[in-house]
Amino acid sequence: DVQLQASGGGSAQPGGSLRLSCAASGFSFDDYAIGWFRQAPGKEREGVSCINSNDGTTHYVDSVKGRFTISTDHAKNMLYLQMNNLKPEDTAVYYCAAEYSLVQLRQRLANPNLWGYWGQGTLVTVSS
Repeated sequence: DVQLQASGGGSAQPGGSLRLSCAASGFSFDDYAIGWFRQAPGKEREGVSCINSNDGTTHYVDSVKGRFTISTDHAKNMLYLQMNNLKPEDTAVYYCAAEYSLVQLRQRLANPNLWGYWGQGTLVTVSS
């Protein structure tokens, strides 16, 4: 069974950093797209970043470009999201997700309904 377990959320001040981790099991990164989504209170879930770990192709939502970095560790089956220069608008529950597809990742990131496997969320709060 595909399982995803996110961790690393917490509180940070504006300008601070956090690193989210997602432990994956039951599938190979070679065959699945993996990514991060977030959902702020009262808002729809949005794609933050995803990666094709076969070729290293990454995609980011415009609001996090230059601040967030997605990465994987194949040996440990781990997915990470390094979040720097955090802003209050980054406050949300963050989810890791996986989907058995490596095509059209930019479009797939824009539509959470196209992802079939989800971990539980981890809360990120950015405030002063």
